Amino acid sequence: MVLTVPVKGYFEEYCYFYVSDSTRHGFIIDPGAQADQLLDIIRDNGLVIEKILLTHGHFDHFGAVEELREKLNCPVLAHEKADLFLLDPLMNLSRQCVGDMIIRDTVKFKDGDTIALDEAHSLRVIYTPGHTPDSVLLYNEKERIAFVGDTIFKESIGNYTFPGGNKDLLIQSIMERVFTLPDDTVLYSGHSEPTTVGAEKRFYGM
Repeated sequence: MVLTVPVKGYFEEYCYFYVSDSTRHGFIIDPGAQADQLLDIIRDNGLVIEKILLTHGHFDHFGAVEELREKLNCPVLAHEKADLFLLDPLMNLSRQCVGDMIIRDTVKFKDGDTIALDEAHSLRVIYTPGHTPDSVLLYNEKERIAFVGDTIFKESIGNYTFPGGNKDLLIQSIMERVFTLPDDTVLYSGHSEPTTVGAEKRFYGM
C-alpha cells in the first residue's frame, strides 16, 4: 500500500508511506515538512514505521526527519553520497530558503541494495544521479512502483541547476534507469501527481 501525503514546507512536496497491508509496518519516504501531520497519519492508521528513506539530500525532502526520528525511534537511510548535502546547508538549499538545516547519523545504502520490509515487501535502490549526485529511485518490481524523488515528474524532468546538478547525467539516468522499467510502473515523484513510465515515454515521443 502506498499513502501519498502532500506536505507544505518552503516548497510543496509529496511524502510517501510504503506499508504492508497485512502488518501495517512500513517505511516513510521523503518527509519534507509537517511532522505533526505525518505523526497523526501514523497514529490514525495504526502504522509502525521501521525506517525513514530519503531519495536525495535536499532540505525539502528531509525537513521533518529529526522530529520523526526522535518520536519513532527509527533509522534514517540515504545514499552513500548523501552527506555532501545532508551535512551542508548550502548544498541542501536550506540556508538559501529557511535557515541552516543538517541531518547527521544516517545509514547509507548504495546502488543495487535491497531495503526489506518483510518477505513480501522490499524496495531496490537504483542510482539516478543528475538532479543531485546522491539521487536514487526506490523500486518494487512485483508491485510496479517506483519512488523517484526529483529525478522525473509528470511531463517534466528534475531541476539540474542546483549545486551538484548535471543535465547530461539526469537525462542519462532517465533514459537508462527510469525508462528501462516496465511501462506500467507507477512513478511517485517529489513534486507532481503520479505518472507511469509508459506515459512519460509517450510524452517524449518514445
